[in-house]
Amino acid sequence: MTEYAITADHLRLRPHDSSVYALDDVSLRIPAGAVVGLVGRNGAGKSSLLRCLVGLTEPQHGSAMLLDCPALALDDATRERIGYAPQLPDLFPWMNGYEHLRTIGRAYTRWNEDRALTLAVQLNLPLGIKADKLSGGDQQKLSLVLALAHDPDLLLLDEPMSSLDPLTRRDFMRAMFSAPFRSDTAPGTSRERTIIISSHILSDLERLVSHVAFMRDGRLQVVDSWDAMLEHFRVIPSDSPDVAADAVIHRNKRDAQLLVDTRHAPSWRDAGRALTLDELFMELNT
Repeated sequence: MTEYAITADHLRLRPHDSSVYALDDVSLRIPAGAVVGLVGRNGAGKSSLLRCLVGLTEPQHGSAMLLDCPALALDDATRERIGYAPQLPDLFPWMNGYEHLRTIGRAYTRWNEDRALTLAVQLNLPLGIKADKLSGGDQQKLSLVLALAHDPDLLLLDEPMSSLDPLTRRDFMRAMFSAPFRSDTAPGTSRERTIIISSHILSDLERLVSHVAFMRDGRLQVVDSWDAMLEHFRVIPSDSPDVAADAVIHRNKRDAQLLVDTRHAPSWRDAGRALTLDELFMELNT
C-alpha cells in the first residue's frame, strides 16, 4: 500500500520573467487518505505547487511523486487515479457540458457518466450551454464534475469553491467524499480518497481537513495535522520566559506575540485557547 499519496522534495521554481522564486525549497509528505488544506495569501505559491505536483510545470530543481509515480512521467494507469481542477477552468469554449463529459470521459476507463450527470444535477449545472457562455461559477462547476466523475483516488483542487454560493459549496463538499464501490476495490476494503485543496474560504476548510499546510512567499511555513494544531498551537507574549527556539513557529512583531508549538514548550500547554484556522492564518501572515 502507498504510505504517502504525494511526496515532494526540495522543489524550486522561478518563473522566467521574475527574479523571485514561486517555490523556494518546498518539501512535502501527504499521507494516503489525508484531506489537506493548502492555505496562504495570493502569490504565496499554492497554485505553483499544485501545478508542479501534477506535472504541468517543471521545477528548476527538485522532484515530486504522485501515487509512487514521478509527477513529470505519469503513466496512464496513474493518471486515471488522479483528478485535478485548476484555479481557472481549462475548458473547450465551443463545447457544451454534455460534449465535455463525452469527450473527457473517453480518456478514462473508470469514467461513470451516471455519476457525472448526478454531480451536475447536485451542483445545478446547466449542461446544454457552451462553456464560453457559462458564468464563472458554472465553469467552475463543470471543471469540478470533470475532476470527480472518474472517481479518482487522488484529488487536487485549486480554489475550487471561490465562485460557488454556500449551498453549492455544501453539495460539492459532500460529493468530494462520496466514493461509490468499484469493481477494482476488494469487498471489505476501505478506499479513502486523498485530497489536497487550496482555498481562501477557511471556514469551509476547517470542517473537512485532516491536515493543513500554510505557505508564505513560496515556502511552507508549517505543515501538521489539524488536530495537532488545535491541541498544541498557542499564542503567547513575545517576552515570555523559558520558550525554546524550536517551539517558536512564528514571531508576530506587530502585536509582540509568539505562535508556539507547546510540544516543544510544555510549560505553556495550558496557555490561552485553541485557534481557529482564520486566526492561525492571521498570526502567520502578520
